[in-house]
Amino acid sequence: MQRHRRLLLLTAAAALAIPGATARAQPVPPPSAVVLDFDLLDDHPNPEPQAHAALQRRLRQAREDLEEQLQAQRLYRIVPLQGARALMDKLRNEQEFMHRCEDCARQVGQQLDTDYAITGWVQKVSELILNFNIEVHDVRRKRVVLSKSVDLRGNNDESWQRAVRFLVRDMAQKRQGNPKYGT
Repeated sequence: MQRHRRLLLLTAAAALAIPGATARAQPVPPPSAVVLDFDLLDDHPNPEPQAHAALQRRLRQAREDLEEQLQAQRLYRIVPLQGARALMDKLRNEQEFMHRCEDCARQVGQQLDTDYAITGWVQKVSELILNFNIEVHDVRRKRVVLSKSVDLRGNNDESWQRAVRFLVRDMAQKRQGNPKYGT
């Protein structure tokens, strides 16, 4: 019994002598990112005015859902776009599509001092077939580090929400296997 107690004391003393041996590892904060307003590529516009309004609402909601879920999964620390809204509006007036302007993403990211800027777009092939896409731009290295796409069926709130959930869940799973995924 005496020998067992001495062994426990020696083990505890050795652990205290090793820096950080008893301290819990602090989680590394995720890199910062801003999500830009989404673009819409509508190959077959629906002539009804409420259809266009619904698409614009879904684009806004998809961006907000993406921000929320990326943050919740700790893939990125989301910086609100509001701090660069004037620049975003200026660039939007100069560019037909933000996702085709890599320098636009970099400019917004630089203004907000983020590590990454995320562009997104939805291509509406028909009322049944849509494609949801994002690109993650490394602001400092001036390059795209991740492109993801998911097809969705049905132009409704539920299918858009499901597309965002799938995209983020897939990113989170891949990041678990490779901590550098998307960075």
